[in-house]
Amino acid sequence: MVISSFASFFYPLVDFALPYFPTLKMDLKKAGIKLSTKEFLARGIFFTTFAFVVSLPVFSTIFAYLLKNFLFSFLSAITASSFLLVFLFIIYVNYPKILISQKSKQIDSQISFATIHLSTLVSTKLPLHKVFEIFSNFPEYGEITKEISLINNEIKMFGLDVNKAIERAIERSPSKNLTELLWGILSTNLTGGDIEIYLKEKARSFLVEYRNKLKEFSHQISIYLEIYISAVILGAIFFLILTSIVSGISGVGAQTIFLQFFLIFIFLPLISAIFIYLVKSSCPSGE
Repeated sequence: MVISSFASFFYPLVDFALPYFPTLKMDLKKAGIKLSTKEFLARGIFFTTFAFVVSLPVFSTIFAYLLKNFLFSFLSAITASSFLLVFLFIIYVNYPKILISQKSKQIDSQISFATIHLSTLVSTKLPLHKVFEIFSNFPEYGEITKEISLINNEIKMFGLDVNKAIERAIERSPSKNLTELLWGILSTNLTGGDIEIYLKEKARSFLVEYRNKLKEFSHQISIYLEIYISAVILGAIFFLILTSIVSGISGVGAQTIFLQFFLIFIFLPLISAIFIYLVKSSCPSGE
């Protein structure tokens, strides 16, 4: 509430900036952020301005200590704080896209199995809204369950027709695959087609795609392992042996110990963390 009050002071500036963010409204909807574009941008301007005000005296103190010149230190602090402001604002504005990407990956990793489950429920000849109601009780499908639960809530709480509820779900879907699935269900339901057959064919298509992703992942992880073992592990061992030999010959022990300490306790953990991130980000399941 307090943040919204402070953010409201930036609404005139937001009105000027809104045309430069044409996709932000849809991004907020797909990311599940329950803020208007105006309020979202106003909060972003407030947070980044606050960061600028806080960082300016900090940078001024640091640069004054290092440069011993007040005017140049102050100008450098303004420049650094301005870069920080722009950097934070760019991250803030792109945060919905980051959320959409994460949700999309989670959905795509489970959509083949969720589609099989949906086809099984549809095969019982239950009405479509009942299928969605039952499916919303299975939390193991994560974001897919959340999207289906929203459809079920709109049907039960707001009295929407099942087709209208699916249309609204399509608009806010963060995943291309889920959008295609819902479009297929909607069009099949409107034309009086067999949803069970459609879901079985779609599940088969999703499974083929998922297998291809697993093959690609296995190929990528083999490349990462080869690079990690040959370049990082063997390279580090070779460097430790070489520096130990050079240290024994030249007698520069202090510098060698520092380099070896940096390699073992800073460089190797950092590189390992990067490789773990690369493997995790390329994994189809995201785990």
